[in-house]
Amino acid sequence: MKNIDSDKHLRGESLYLDDLPTLQGSLHAMVFASPTAHGLLQKLELEEARKSCGVWGILTARDIPGENQIGNIIPDEPLFAEKEIHYRGQPIALILAESREAARQARQKIKVEIEEFPAVTTAEEAFEKGMFITEPRTFTMGDVDRAFAKCAHVFEGKTFTNGQEHLYLETQAAYAIPAEGDQIKIISSTQGPSQVQKAAAQVLGLPMHKIEVEVIRLGGGFGGKEDQATPWAVMAALGAQLSRRPVKLVLSRSDDLLMTGKRHPYSARFKIGLDENLKILAYEARFLQNAGAAADLSPAVAERTLFHATNSYFVKNARLSVYSCRTHLPPNTAFRGFGGPQGMFVMEAAIALAAQKLKIEARHIQQANLLQEGDRFPYGQRAEQALARKSWETAYLHYKADDLCRKAEDFNKKHEYIKKGVAFMPICFGISFTNTPMNQARALVHVYRDGSVGISTGAVEMGQGVNTKMLQVAASCFSIQPERIKIETTNTTRVANTSPSAASATSDLNGKALLKACEQIKKRLLKTAAKELKTNPQKISLQNECVLIDKKDSGLRWEELVQTALLQRVSLSETAHYATPKIRFDKKREKGRPFSYHVYGTAIITAKVDGLRGTYQIESVQIAHDFGKSMNTAIDLGQVEGGLVQGLGWMCMEELAYDKNGRLLSNALSTYKIPDLFSVPERIEVVPLEDEGHEAAILKSKAVGEPPLMYGIGAYFAILNAMRAFQSDLEPFFNAPMTPEKVLTGLLKKQVKNKPLHVEKRQIG
Repeated sequence: MKNIDSDKHLRGESLYLDDLPTLQGSLHAMVFASPTAHGLLQKLELEEARKSCGVWGILTARDIPGENQIGNIIPDEPLFAEKEIHYRGQPIALILAESREAARQARQKIKVEIEEFPAVTTAEEAFEKGMFITEPRTFTMGDVDRAFAKCAHVFEGKTFTNGQEHLYLETQAAYAIPAEGDQIKIISSTQGPSQVQKAAAQVLGLPMHKIEVEVIRLGGGFGGKEDQATPWAVMAALGAQLSRRPVKLVLSRSDDLLMTGKRHPYSARFKIGLDENLKILAYEARFLQNAGAAADLSPAVAERTLFHATNSYFVKNARLSVYSCRTHLPPNTAFRGFGGPQGMFVMEAAIALAAQKLKIEARHIQQANLLQEGDRFPYGQRAEQALARKSWETAYLHYKADDLCRKAEDFNKKHEYIKKGVAFMPICFGISFTNTPMNQARALVHVYRDGSVGISTGAVEMGQGVNTKMLQVAASCFSIQPERIKIETTNTTRVANTSPSAASATSDLNGKALLKACEQIKKRLLKTAAKELKTNPQKISLQNECVLIDKKDSGLRWEELVQTALLQRVSLSETAHYATPKIRFDKKREKGRPFSYHVYGTAIITAKVDGLRGTYQIESVQIAHDFGKSMNTAIDLGQVEGGLVQGLGWMCMEELAYDKNGRLLSNALSTYKIPDLFSVPERIEVVPLEDEGHEAAILKSKAVGEPPLMYGIGAYFAILNAMRAFQSDLEPFFNAPMTPEKVLTGLLKKQVKNKPLHVEKRQIG
C-alpha cells in the first residue's frame, strides 16, 4: 500500500494548521523575545506598543492565571521570563493583534532594558563552572581499570559533534479557540498532544478535561515538536482564555530559528584499550552535553547517549558518564536519534583513532567486536536476535566490499588531487521509550452501520507514514478494502494520556493497541456470523469482505454482517490499551531491560575528496538494514533514505554557530546549509536482511524512524579516510560536521608547514 497522503500532498489538498480557515474575530499572536542571552530584566516598556493600531493587548507573566511553568521532566522553564533572562530568544511577552502585520509593527515599539551578564555558550565552560541540569549519570560494566592494565594497546582522544537545526517545513504553530464556558480547544502542530494539554491546563489554571488538543498532521517534526511545540500552544491558549477570541500563533522562520532548541552539541573524551587480536577489552567515555538554558528533554537524551555509547560492539569492560550542562542557549531538545548518534560517533572515533595508530583499517576492529547473541550491553540487557554480524556479512558480501576497497585504492594510485575513502558503519538502536511508563498507548475503533470504519489513536502523522500503517493494521484485521477506513485526527478527547510520537515507537505502541481493539470487534462479528449461519464460530473467517465457512464463501458479505450485528445489539465500537511487556529499568542500579528489541544494520559509504578545494562528494551509501518483516516496504525505504540524508547533513554540512554572547549566527538558510538534491549520494542502495521480525514489533515490522540516521556517521569517516589517502600520517580529528573548510584546513596544515602546496595548472576557457 502506498502512503495514503501522497496524492493529497501532490495536489496541495493536505491540510496543515495554517491551511485552516481563519475564524471571524481571530487574533494573531507574535512573541517578543529577549535580545540578550543572560541578564536581569530591569524595565519593559509596553505602552507605546499597546497603543499601536490593531493591537488587542500584550500579555506577560503577570497575566498568567495559573503557574508560569511549562517544564516537563524538570520544572525549570517559565512560559514568559519574569526577572532572569537565560537565553537570547526567551519569550518575554505575547502581542495579540488583529493581523500579523499589526503585531509585527507593535513588536518593534517594545523597549526593554536588561542588565547584561556574561553568557556561557559551551558545555566545556559550563562544566568548569559546575553548571548542570541534573546530577551526572554513569553506566559501568566489568572492571575497567584492571582491563586497561591488561591491554596491549591504549589510545585516548576527544571529539565534538555540533547541534543540528530541525528545519521542519512547517514552523511551530498553534490555533486556540475558546469553547463553551471556560473550555479551550487547541489545534497544535505537536508530536505530544497530551503534553500540550497538561502544560496548558497548568498555565491556565484549569483541569485537563477542559483543554482539548487536536493534531491534524505536522509538516515535519524530527523531535523538534515533541516538547518544543508546547510553549506556542500554551501562549495561544492563554490569549484565547483572556480575550475570549480565537488566537493564532505561527512562528516565522527567523523566529523559529531564534527561539527553538536544536540537537544537542556534545563534547567528549574517550579512552579505548585493545588486545593483540583487536578485541576491545576496555572503553571509557565522558560526555558533556550542551543542554541549553532549561532541562526540556535533555536528561532523557543524555540517558539514551549512554544506552548507545557502545553501538554495535560488545565491550566487556565499560565506564560511560554523561554530564548535562546548563548554558545560555535556547533549551536543546529531542532530535531524530535522541542522543544515540552522539554516543555512537565517539565510539566510531575511538576505533578510527586506534586503527590509525595501529596502521590498519578500522573495519578490522569493527568486525572483530560485533555483538553476538547473548552478549550484554553496559546497561545489563542481553542481545536477543542479535543481527550485528548478519548485517555486516550481508552488506560485505552483497556489495562486494573487498572489491569496493580495492577499486578505491586503485583510483587513489591513479589520481593525485582527488582521492576516495571507504568506511563501514554498523548500527544497533534500541526501540522503546527508556522511561518505562511512557510505553503505553490506546486506540478507539468504530465500525459504522454501512461497514465503514473510523480509527483514533495517539499516533501523530508527521510525514513518516504512520497513518498508512495504522490503516493497514485495521484493513488486514477486518480483511476489508482500505477505502472503507478513515484515520481520524489525533485528539485528546478521543484518546487520552498519549505518549508523544517519538522514540521510533509510534507504530508499535499505537498499532498494537489498534490491533487489540480491531480483534475484539472482529471476535464479536465472527460470533454473530456463526449464529446467523448456524455454525461453529471456529469455522468462520473473513477474507476480502466475504464471510467464509471452512474457507469457503458463505454468501454473507461484510456490510450485511455489520448490519446484522447492529440489529442484534452487538457492540461495534471498542477501545483498547497496550503496554509494552517485559521492559524495565532501575535508574538507581543503572541496569535493566529498557528496550523491547533492537534494530541492526550496516552501511558502506564511499566518499571522494578534492584535495585542492576541500570539497567532497558522497558517491554511494550501500546498506543492509534490519526491517524485520516489513509491513510497508515503500514507506520503510523512504524512512531509511530520509534518515540517512539527515544524518549526512549533520555529519557533513549543517554547522550551527553562536557567538560568545549567545547570538545565533547561522540564522537563515543562507548561513545554515542543509542537504539539497546535489549533495545527496549519487547512489543509495538498501537490501533488507532476511529476518522474520520481532514479536514486539507491530505485525513483526520493526521500527524504522530513527535507526537509519546513524548510517550518516560513516560519511565522516569515509571523508577522513580519503584525506588519509593524501597524507597517510594525517592526525585524525573528530570535530563534526566535516565541512569543506575543515577538510581543506586539515590537509593544508601539514602541507604549509613542510612544503608549498603544488597546484595543478589548468587552462581556463
